[in-house]
Amino acid sequence: MPRVKRSTKRNDRRKKILKRASGYFLTKSKLYQAAQEAVERGLKFAYIGRKQKKRQFRSLWIVRINAACKLNGMSYSTFINGLKKAGNGLDRKILADIAANDAAGFAALAVQAKGALEAAKKARATA
Repeated sequence: MPRVKRSTKRNDRRKKILKRASGYFLTKSKLYQAAQEAVERGLKFAYIGRKQKKRQFRSLWIVRINAACKLNGMSYSTFINGLKKAGNGLDRKILADIAANDAAGFAALAVQAKGALEAAKKARATA
């Protein structure tokens, strides 16, 4: 059986890990084993962070929409309920952008939501 020394494969793998670890503190950027642990830990947090980013942005959009809703005399939940009843298909990202940049447009959406809620209330009362 031939002897395998693994020189280039091993060096390439180690170089890749150490390159990813550049900028880490002390031995984590210099020694292979410490660098490998730090890089794996960092990659784990990066993966988790990509999932959390989606949650955090949705939360931010909801806060912005809620603030604009309060200015128009309604709560976030009634606003969203009214938009759904009105058949408005705008998502929270777009609504947050409108709330931040176009107060008149958001006020029109609030009026639309209030109208849909009133119509639903009248329909419920007559039925």
